[in-house]
Amino acid sequence: METFDSFGYLFTQPNQPLEFFQFQSRAQDLKAGEILVKVAGCGLCHTDLSFFSGQVKTRKVPLILGHEISGTVIAAGSESGELLHENIVIPAVLPCGDCQLCLKSRDNICQSQLMPGNDFNGGFASHVVVPSRFCRPLPGDLGTLSLPELSVVADAITTPYQSLLRSNTSEGDLAIVIGVGGIGNYMVQHARNAGATVIAVDVDDYKLKAAQRCGASYTINSGNMDERELKKRIRSLVKEHKLPPDSWRVFETSGTAEGQASAFALLSFAGSVGIVGFTMAKLEVRLSNIMAFDADVFGNWGCRPALYPEVIQAVIDGKIQVTENIELRPLSSINETLTEALDHKLNKRVIFTP
Repeated sequence: METFDSFGYLFTQPNQPLEFFQFQSRAQDLKAGEILVKVAGCGLCHTDLSFFSGQVKTRKVPLILGHEISGTVIAAGSESGELLHENIVIPAVLPCGDCQLCLKSRDNICQSQLMPGNDFNGGFASHVVVPSRFCRPLPGDLGTLSLPELSVVADAITTPYQSLLRSNTSEGDLAIVIGVGGIGNYMVQHARNAGATVIAVDVDDYKLKAAQRCGASYTINSGNMDERELKKRIRSLVKEHKLPPDSWRVFETSGTAEGQASAFALLSFAGSVGIVGFTMAKLEVRLSNIMAFDADVFGNWGCRPALYPEVIQAVIDGKIQVTENIELRPLSSINETLTEALDHKLNKRVIFTP
């Protein structure tokens, strides 16, 4: 069986450049249920930055980071032959499929889940070996998109989609998306596709303009506002444009304490707040507001693999605009790109191509 010359970038300790190394991927080493994927693209996520900075610990080191992966299956172990030569997206959350959480359709939070770039070597490499069970094949016709561009389906596009479903957002609702970067831009589009009027909130005018092009009806730069001022501005828009005065669907996708504080402040009667972004920061809130407003607050970890096919189809059909929010860069630029990302100098989500 074949041996493939491969390479990747190892994470060994926080805030240190990733180390380039070469290795061999051997088809004969694949276990039952595993596949060898030639990576086409791997998106750079906020979670990767948290690992790299040391804010969040990986399961092990050394490790190749990267969990937003698209590629082509070039070898398959037993029980995985149906995916051989297929172009696929690898879900960022790979559940076991058999535990009580999985059987209750909460497999996105399976406690035996495997995450590329955390539990095992991820996609900042030329090749990756993954369990095949929940990998999703792509159609033969990708429309106007390339295989690397579809890597962001693995997290940035699917995660907010699950949040949309959890919120029960529907036609005529008002959706407020706080933080319209790598995930928030797609949250805007999912809410728009559900028939909601969308208000995009961010501190970056570039991202707000992108969100408007992708379906936000109104934008607010909250850079010089506290929570009270932001709520006053939104209420003004609601009154002026006859938008729903309550039942607001608020999605916090910035992954900042400021964003989370703003989201909770926007809790409305019969409304909801979805915490989609992640931060280690703590904040003080009055939980009784949830009771007083008869509202819902929920978190969202990844996306169930079962939901991927409908998201993939929406992307290929053009219902979700992908290229507006991404930038392809060679994997060899990874260390420079990580520095830019930590310095908040990236306007788009970077996809690394080997």
